[in-house]
Amino acid sequence: MRQVFQQSLSELQERLVGIAELVETSITEATQAFATSDAELAESVIERTEEVEALALELDELAINILLRESPVASDLRLVVSSLRMSSSLERMADLAQHIAQLARYRYPESAIPQGLRKIFSKMGAIDVEMASAVVTLLREQEPETVNVIRDLDDGLDKRHAKVFEKVLSDKLSANPLGVVDATLASRYHERFGDHAVSVAKQMQYFFSGELA
Repeated sequence: MRQVFQQSLSELQERLVGIAELVETSITEATQAFATSDAELAESVIERTEEVEALALELDELAINILLRESPVASDLRLVVSSLRMSSSLERMADLAQHIAQLARYRYPESAIPQGLRKIFSKMGAIDVEMASAVVTLLREQEPETVNVIRDLDDGLDKRHAKVFEKVLSDKLSANPLGVVDATLASRYHERFGDHAVSVAKQMQYFFSGELA
């Protein structure tokens, strides 16, 4: 019975990693579509969101079954409870990647990025991709040091999010109201993506230490 239980926990971890890998693919493609006005790539991201949602639901069902069937304790219990919370964060990250892709598709063949903000959004996209990759590594390798890597990346993302708001309030961009809306939404999507990556990191910290930092 113990062997079956451990197999279930391993499956839980593998499913989390699998979902995180899909999220990494989605944010990579979404930021590329946003930067290049690639409607076909944007559509690929949008379609993948349903797959992530279905996998997250299956993971939640597995976690609940483990709780009901095995009554885990200590670190095993923390892993199962954290998995439920992390699946929700990963699903939301996929949604945010979808939102970025939708902006690219809506503005096609024009660019959704106003002039003067392309470098900032390029960097924000790169940070989000790096954070998604770090989340995959954290879930797969379970190295506590990766938690700090994700938090540091989020600090850089927050600084650029603030910079976008400085730019959109400038006289030059205020003459382009549609561009201001697109930039504001896109920046918020990037920033929230990072917040959910940090949420995953916090849940893994809880798994490691039993404390939410």
